[in-house]
Amino acid sequence: MRGLPAAALTGIFSAAAAYALAGSKAAPVIWTPPQLSTAAYEATPTFSTDGRELVYLSADENFTKWRLLMSRCEHRRWTPPAPPPFAAPAPAIEADPGYTPDGKGLYFVSARHDPENEDFDIWYVARSSEGLWGEPERLPAPVNSPNAELLPRADLSGRLYFGSSRPGGHGQSDIYVAERSPGGRWGVRNLGAPVNTPGNEYEAEISRNGRTLILVADRGDRSHLYRFKATKSGWREVGRVPADPHVFQVGPLLSPDSGALLFAQATRDRSGEIFRHSLDPKGSRSWPSPCAEGPYDR
Repeated sequence: MRGLPAAALTGIFSAAAAYALAGSKAAPVIWTPPQLSTAAYEATPTFSTDGRELVYLSADENFTKWRLLMSRCEHRRWTPPAPPPFAAPAPAIEADPGYTPDGKGLYFVSARHDPENEDFDIWYVARSSEGLWGEPERLPAPVNSPNAELLPRADLSGRLYFGSSRPGGHGQSDIYVAERSPGGRWGVRNLGAPVNTPGNEYEAEISRNGRTLILVADRGDRSHLYRFKATKSGWREVGRVPADPHVFQVGPLLSPDSGALLFAQATRDRSGEIFRHSLDPKGSRSWPSPCAEGPYDR
């Protein structure tokens, strides 16, 4: 990815599958549905508003060759995954899908515009009320830049959070937030400290209400998950998610009530899998709900 230092890439995308999951009572548990789990790397899930459609990132075991896959819950089983209709054909690399909270579209990153497959930009694809996907549109500057943009995620107000290694930040890569004016023009600002540091902050998941943020940051030898809460004076860090300290984590997704979290990390024998962790024991006990008939229990 253009703009990320080689040392950071080595730490982020190393072959971490050789490490075992550190066991503890608070350790997250594997969530990946059996129908979707492979020897490759499954990561960065996102659900439609009814919870019965899943788009996610599939990569090789070294987490380098990325593509988007989609599966639906039908007849109490997840269907065999296949590229979504809007996905670019290989060898274009695409990743980091994120449904909008209203279900009217999906953001993702793609290098389909770059013959070298290095410049990841944010794209948006709309969806009709009948469920038909439109033609993907590449967001303009200043949202996109000549450097890499990662994990675009929107809250209910329409603010779009993403990571970028563009110049002028606090460190190697920072978290930015973009807002669109009534006239349709985008404005972008750096989220600032304490979220951004001289280190490498490159992904941020935002809750629907914009009050909880899960940060993926490299503040040492590997990237991990940090939890932030919004206060009257700004963002406040409230601790790390208790994931495996020996491997990197990637692609966080909060439940609708922010009580649970999905993310991906390497395992001993299955490359990367999607894990679930409860942030609030009183909330989101059934999220994501099992693939079964009936409404999605949020």
